[in-house]
Amino acid sequence: MAGMMKLHWSPRSPYVRKVMIVAHELGLADRLETVRTVVGGTQPHLELMRENPLGKIPTLVLQDGTIIYDSPVVCEYLDTLHDGPKLFPDWPHRLVAMRRHALGDGMLDIALASLGERFRPKERQSEPHMTLWAAKLRCCIDALEQDAAALATDRWSIGHIAIGNALSYLDFRFGDLSWRDGHPRLAAWHAAFDARPSVVANPPVDDR
Repeated sequence: MAGMMKLHWSPRSPYVRKVMIVAHELGLADRLETVRTVVGGTQPHLELMRENPLGKIPTLVLQDGTIIYDSPVVCEYLDTLHDGPKLFPDWPHRLVAMRRHALGDGMLDIALASLGERFRPKERQSEPHMTLWAAKLRCCIDALEQDAAALATDRWSIGHIAIGNALSYLDFRFGDLSWRDGHPRLAAWHAAFDARPSVVANPPVDDR
């Protein structure tokens, strides 16, 4: 029987959620021991940093002690552990899947930076930065509307998961963005993403 793996995990991390969606898609969720690991703020997590010097989650620890980070690497590793259709396809389809993966994760990077700014005292918030980040997110959504027809017909890949995960995070934290307005094809595609069992099993959670 294949061994268990330890995943440094938090329900609040959209990058961890992406990994968990992948694990459920591949039938590997029961091999993950999720260990609640709180990062962020100003206090270093010294135990985690002994395994991942970046002090970031997700971090995956294999049964033999091998340590893997961060989320793109963890997802690709999990994709090697099964015999079904791969989420990381061969070329040339891999190029499109990885571009979408980068776009989805990049949207999360922007959204988290903006969220961090919102949590600062009002007088210390940078309106130029928040305006810039909002403009970048809108540009990403416009590009995805143009890609929505292909998203709906292309073979399922890590790119689809990353894009869907990013849009779900905008719903969760940035409802005021109303990204569905003017983007009907993308909204329809995301509704189908939301209905997948792997996604239903891993809803965004606010446990603050």
